[in-house]
Amino acid sequence: MRLKDFDYNLPKNLIAQKPISPRDRSRLLILRRTRIRADLKIGSARTEIEHKHFYDIVDYFNKGDVLVLNNTKVFPARLIGKKKETGGKIEVFLLKTSPQTPLLIRRGEKGERWRCLIGGHGRKEKMEIEFEGVNTRRGASLRAKILKDNKDGTWLVEFNKGGKRFMDVAEKIGQVPLPPYIKRGRGMINNVPADKKNYQTVYAEKIGSVAAPTAGFHFTPKLIKEIKKKGVEIVYITLHVGLGTFAPVKTEKVEEHKMHAEWFEIKKETLEKILEAKKEKKKIFAVGTTSVRTLETVFSSHISHIGHRKKIRNKQYVIRDFSGWTDIFIYPGYKFKAVDNVITNFHLPKSTLLMLVGAFAGRSKIKRAYVEAIRRKYRFFSYGDAMLII
Repeated sequence: MRLKDFDYNLPKNLIAQKPISPRDRSRLLILRRTRIRADLKIGSARTEIEHKHFYDIVDYFNKGDVLVLNNTKVFPARLIGKKKETGGKIEVFLLKTSPQTPLLIRRGEKGERWRCLIGGHGRKEKMEIEFEGVNTRRGASLRAKILKDNKDGTWLVEFNKGGKRFMDVAEKIGQVPLPPYIKRGRGMINNVPADKKNYQTVYAEKIGSVAAPTAGFHFTPKLIKEIKKKGVEIVYITLHVGLGTFAPVKTEKVEEHKMHAEWFEIKKETLEKILEAKKEKKKIFAVGTTSVRTLETVFSSHISHIGHRKKIRNKQYVIRDFSGWTDIFIYPGYKFKAVDNVITNFHLPKSTLLMLVGAFAGRSKIKRAYVEAIRRKYRFFSYGDAMLII
C-alpha cells in the first residue's frame, strides 16, 4: 500500500478553527459499509451516505448496545521558558514521561524526566531552562535541563519537580496544546481561555494526554443522558494520546511505518459488558480512533470476541483489568475483532487515523465519503464535524 493512496485535497477554509456551540449541533455524516435497500430512498443515490446533525445519533442506537468513550484528559502541555544562559525564549512541549521517573534531583527533591518536543533556536544537550511565575512555598520555580537528543525529533528533558507538584505547575503556566492547523491571533497563540474548555471532552477525567480524543467533542451531558435513556450501556476506557498523534507517516510503503506507543487502561467490568453485548448480538460503538485502538489491542492480544476465555500458547487468559503500552497500527487489511461501529472526525491526509477508518469502512467508501463531505462543505479536523460508520 502506498502513502499516496491516503492523500486528498482539502480547501483551507474547511479546516475548523473553533467548535460549534452547542457541541451536538455539529453535522454528522452517516457512512454505511453495506448498502440498504434502494427503494428506501434515503441518503445518497448509492444509499451509502446520509447527512444529519450529531444530536440525531441517538436514532442509530438500539437497547443493549455499548458506547465506548475515552475518558483521558488533556493537560496544558506547551510550556514557554527561557534559556538560563542567554534569556532567549524556548518552547518545551511535553509528550510523555520517561520510564526512569520518578528520580531524585538535587536537594532531595523528586523530579521527572519527560520526552519532549523543543521549539526555538540553539537547542542542545545540557542546556538549562527556567520557567517564570511559578515559585512555590515548598521550593524554587520550575527548572529543566535538556539531557539528550533522542535523534527522532524529540529530546529527553529533566525537571526539578515531579508528580502532582509538576502537574500543578503545568496547569498554571502551560498552554493548550492545539494542533498547528488551528490558528490564533498574534499574542494569543494557543492561549485563548475558551480553548482550555473547548479542547476537552465533557467526560474527561484521567489527566495524561497531550492531544484530545476529538471525536468525543460532540457529546454533551444532555445527549449522553438521552443515549442512556434508550438503554445503551456507556463504558469508559483510557488511552493517553501522545507522540503518535503528531508523527507523520514518512515511509512511502504504509506497512513500514512504526507507531509510537501510548498508554492505555481498560477495566475488567468494561470488558465483561462488551463481551455480554456481543453474546447478545448487540453493537459496540467506539468513539474515536483511540477507543478503537484500545479495544483492538486487548481483543487481538488477550481475549476472544466470542467468549470470556481463550487459549494462547496452552495458557488460559481470564478477563481482568488490562493496562500497558500499545503501538498497534491499523491499516487496510486489518480484521476487526471488537468494534462494530465507529464515531470519528474527518482526518488529515496521509495520517494513520485516515488509514484506520479506511481499514474499517474500506478505502473506496472513505474516499467517496470525503469527496461528499468536501462538496457539502463539512468542517474538518479537531474542531470539525463528525462521521458515523455503521
